[in-house]
Amino acid sequence: PDPGTLASVLTEGVKNTIGDSRVKVTYEPEYVPAVPPAMPDIPPEQLAGMIKATVKVEVLDGNIAYLKIQHIIGEEMAQKVGPLLLEYIWDKVLPTSAMILDFRSAVSGELSGIPYIVSYYTDSEPLIHIDSVYDRPSDITTELWSMPTLLGKRYGTSKPLMILTSKNTLGVAEDVAYCLKNLKRATIVGENTAGGTVKIDKIKVGDTDFYVSVPVAKSINPITGKSWEIDGVAPHVEVPAEDALETAVAIIQLR
Repeated sequence: PDPGTLASVLTEGVKNTIGDSRVKVTYEPEYVPAVPPAMPDIPPEQLAGMIKATVKVEVLDGNIAYLKIQHIIGEEMAQKVGPLLLEYIWDKVLPTSAMILDFRSAVSGELSGIPYIVSYYTDSEPLIHIDSVYDRPSDITTELWSMPTLLGKRYGTSKPLMILTSKNTLGVAEDVAYCLKNLKRATIVGENTAGGTVKIDKIKVGDTDFYVSVPVAKSINPITGKSWEIDGVAPHVEVPAEDALETAVAIIQLR
């Protein structure tokens, strides 16, 4: 009689059958598919305001840059608000001697943002194949490569880079962490990440208010030949998420 209970029972059954915790059955009578706003309709200042709300920037003691990111923006939006991004974020952190990227509450992002972020911590040449994403509906595999040119200067390859993770770190942020970990460019500090996916579709079940959330794309790292999906990204230094920042600062100071 209770649709919500039925949805959770079905979810457990599916998880036990296929062993994939990302597949979920939900009952959502009010669900309306989200339609992203068209880029040209939003003024750059408003976009910048949205970005500021999801990014916290600070320079900590010891000249350590701290960037807390909740949503990883895509290349299109980054290009549109580039000058504002440089002024608000990048110009502040570029002169620092080490950086901490806080992905502990990063749960959303755009696929095109992966090479964008990774490229700031690699050299312009040679270009690096950082990820391949297979999209099942279109049967197309997209290779993601580092970018030869960027807005502003690169942070470079020599200064320490720490990435903070939690069990809630999900999706595109996991991909960025996994790429930089396997390029041996970043030290991951915190908890094993959620083990999400780069793309989920929500499929309506017949003429009902039940939906099935299914991963429809797969990330395959060219270095490991494996994916971070389902199992998540394992940290180099495992500590509770709430202790990750303090631990990362201590590691930088030690180095």
